[in-house]
Amino acid sequence: MKKYFYFLSFLLLFTSCADEIRFNNPAFQTLKDNTFWRAQIYKAGAEANGVFIIEGSLGYEKISFQIPSPAQKTYILGVDDVTKASCESTFSGQETVFTTGAGKGSGQIIVTEYNTAEKTISGTFKFTAVNVDPVAEKQEMHFTEGVFHKIPVSSESNFTTD
Repeated sequence: MKKYFYFLSFLLLFTSCADEIRFNNPAFQTLKDNTFWRAQIYKAGAEANGVFIIEGSLGYEKISFQIPSPAQKTYILGVDDVTKASCESTFSGQETVFTTGAGKGSGQIIVTEYNTAEKTISGTFKFTAVNVDPVAEKQEMHFTEGVFHKIPVSSESNFTTD
């Protein structure tokens, strides 16, 4: 009788375990000041002026990248105003903008795949952005372990650059 009980318990244990695999495809996520942040809305595309924009947003917050082209390579931040990253909050009364640019901030954006057939872009990022308000209490924001994966690339120019 004990054998049946053990066998039944063992069988119940294995049948009750389920693999719940959830794929984030597409995905745009990072650690923002060591707090997990995942975009709910994401898009990418070329602007009329030729720069390429990648954006992810969650509620009132938006992280965006501006790069000269979607070519597979490492783009260094803090060097010029062509390649830059920014994070802005548009929450009423608490508007903030953190950005990189010529001589401010640092980091990198690595484009690992630009799939022209599927019209998607993927890569990783990490950067430190500086507050545009020089008298604000918080002057820097850090983004680490960032990933954008299979973000849809629009053929229409529907972005605005800073």
